[in-house]
Amino acid sequence: MDATIEKRLQATACKVRMGIIEGTYCAKSGHPGGSLSIADLLTYLYFVKLNVDPKHPDMPERDRFVLSKGHTAPALYATLAQRGFFPESELKSLRHIGAMLQGHPCIHIPGIDMSSGSLGQGISAACGMALSAKYNQKDYRVYTVLGDGEIEEGQVWEAAMFAAHFGLDNLTAIVDNNGLQIDGPISEVCSPEPITDKFAAFGWHVITMDAHDFQDMERAFDEAEKISGKPVVIVQKSVKGKGVSFMENQCSWHGTAPNQEQYEQAMTELRTQLSGLEG
Repeated sequence: MDATIEKRLQATACKVRMGIIEGTYCAKSGHPGGSLSIADLLTYLYFVKLNVDPKHPDMPERDRFVLSKGHTAPALYATLAQRGFFPESELKSLRHIGAMLQGHPCIHIPGIDMSSGSLGQGISAACGMALSAKYNQKDYRVYTVLGDGEIEEGQVWEAAMFAAHFGLDNLTAIVDNNGLQIDGPISEVCSPEPITDKFAAFGWHVITMDAHDFQDMERAFDEAEKISGKPVVIVQKSVKGKGVSFMENQCSWHGTAPNQEQYEQAMTELRTQLSGLEG
């Protein structure tokens, strides 16, 4: 990846993080921690990888994306706003009554392919989309993002078995392995480890990557597109709360919105980062 493109992606991801903080602060609720950990991933997907068009969000040939860990909708909304699907000003009305952007992705929102939030169900919907593409001989690809706490759900493994059985090589799942869920470290709540070995045992091609390194993302997704005959899972090692110093690696920020002082500190940190990237 060209260094100029990498720096541009880093700046965009920083703006996505600012949108996450803006939205959850204005909502006085939401899930900033896991949203911040996937900001780089969503930036890469929507600005490099996905075949999507903000002017034609429902075009039949588009790639599909399902946020299976739907509680991190602030990250998806902020990314879609940066990509031009709707104005950034919408982020300030997150979770407000009557607003377009509710607490979990809803299919009526431009750019959203599946309503999600009941953990474990999103990957099943993604499997259906991928199978439909196979049956109808369509070239679009399907991507879905799961939390590492989410994969404690049994339905995830039913979907994994299904995807391998039908050879869904047009499906790429990304597990956001930040090691924390709402009740604490995944190792203490109900460990899904070894994640890579389990997906491999279910018949998936497994790739690992650094969730905050765009060069490594490019390597991982390029490899994913070359796999034939089986679904692909990318297990990304990430930092919950990435980009905001006092939120990083703290499970307490899984579902807590920042107050005014915390909001101002977070935005100051992110503006400083952005200035360094755009300067």
